[in-house]
Amino acid sequence: MSVLTSIAQLLPNLMLSIIAMTYLTLLERKSLAFMQLRKGPNKSSVAGLTQPMADALKLMTKTTVTPKASNTILTFLAPVTLLTLSLTMWYLYPSSHLITHKPLGLLLLICILATKSYSIILAGWGTNSKYALIGAIRTMAQSISYEIPMILTMIFFSAIGYTLDLSALNEKSHLSFKWTLIIPMTATWLVIMLAETNRTPFDFSEGESELVSGFNVEYSSVKFSALIMSEYLDILFMGILSSVLLMNSISMSLLFISLFLLIRGSTPRYRYDLMMYTAWKVLTPTTLSFTLLITVIFFTLG
Repeated sequence: MSVLTSIAQLLPNLMLSIIAMTYLTLLERKSLAFMQLRKGPNKSSVAGLTQPMADALKLMTKTTVTPKASNTILTFLAPVTLLTLSLTMWYLYPSSHLITHKPLGLLLLICILATKSYSIILAGWGTNSKYALIGAIRTMAQSISYEIPMILTMIFFSAIGYTLDLSALNEKSHLSFKWTLIIPMTATWLVIMLAETNRTPFDFSEGESELVSGFNVEYSSVKFSALIMSEYLDILFMGILSSVLLMNSISMSLLFISLFLLIRGSTPRYRYDLMMYTAWKVLTPTTLSFTLLITVIFFTLG
């Protein structure tokens, strides 16, 4: 029965997340057009509302082109694995209305996020392209650098809420006082959120000016669609996760999702060496210090 319960819980989440993901792409294009004083997609239906479906149909009907020197198995498994991991995260969707709670949900989320970087490096390595491989290596280095402060930050917020269950954190609205204590951790989390999703200004794995298109340069049709879907599903879930960790309420997730779009349209790409410096010399000491501080406070107060 537990398996059937999990499936019944996961399917609605998957359907709604895919619908939200398709219209997030439209929202991003409209937002960028507004910030750049131009028109966005407006030819498909009324105000371009069916543009995501048109884009999906176009990509699905394109011919899949695979370089002769690439590894066919890896180029197939990498996009499938990335999309599967992104969809699996939605099993942890924090809501008090779901059938079951996941007591170790935050721990499972850390494992999923850590696994995704391996799929990206396989996606770049399997194509046997120098641009794709460099983009994949950058992603691996970036993920390793930012996973440590990310895990420490999650431990910090879960310690304040006394739980690893995201649904339980979502219900602890009485923890709003923590804003006065964790402003540095909040700023740290916002940087980590952008770095973990490989978004501007930390989009080094897809640097168009340096790597053509990064690790996905040799992908097309359905495989390319899977990579893009994985990226935008991660943005949606990270927005929800940020809302739960920082505000103990899922209702503010749109604020953090909008932050992704605002930063992409207003900031240039960061320097790679400065990104690594920020991770190891700023974020890691900050998160470690605050995590140790909250641990000492809890042990002192009992």
